[in-house]
Amino acid sequence: MRLLIFDFDGTLVDSSVTIVNAINFVRSQMGLLPMDAKEIMYGIVTPGINMAEYFYGVKDIDVRYEELFKEYYSANHDKELKLYDGVEGMLETLLKRGYTLALATNGYRDSTLKALKHLNIERFFDSIVCYDDVENGKPAPDMLFLLLQKYGMKASDALFIGDSQRDKVAAKAANIEFLQVDFGQNNKNVFTEPQELVKEIEKRSNNV
Repeated sequence: MRLLIFDFDGTLVDSSVTIVNAINFVRSQMGLLPMDAKEIMYGIVTPGINMAEYFYGVKDIDVRYEELFKEYYSANHDKELKLYDGVEGMLETLLKRGYTLALATNGYRDSTLKALKHLNIERFFDSIVCYDDVENGKPAPDMLFLLLQKYGMKASDALFIGDSQRDKVAAKAANIEFLQVDFGQNNKNVFTEPQELVKEIEKRSNNV
């Protein structure tokens, strides 16, 4: 495999505080009570949930709700986002070993770019695909197909690394191999250390 596609939130960076606060900021502007953090994160990672209805009680997310979310995210990411330990070194290692690195995130492009620059990891990614770059965000495979098309690669040339069921479903739909990580927790069923992930990627590459 030559192309490594990473999710962003929950995979490379702990953005849970910012996401929870941003959604509750939108809700407050709509006159709604705040949601519990665990309830919000469940809605973020679980496939099949209509997020507009789940978070805001509406059929579709209005542009003004998106703008409010981005307003909070952009204003607070520098205080609330945290790169997981070892992630920067992992990206540096993978880049030096000749992999092409790309990002596929359900975040909005402008706030994602600001976050990447703040965290000083934008330089690692050859391509960045965001929610507003495709017709359907994850768990639809649109972002992954777009990246394969850009590089003229087959699904077998790529590997998708993410933290949630939405990522897993998207990878399956695109027929791309998937590795699940949880750098912020201690989940024995997934990769919990960046260097463990590097070793697994190298092992799979050598077996091709």
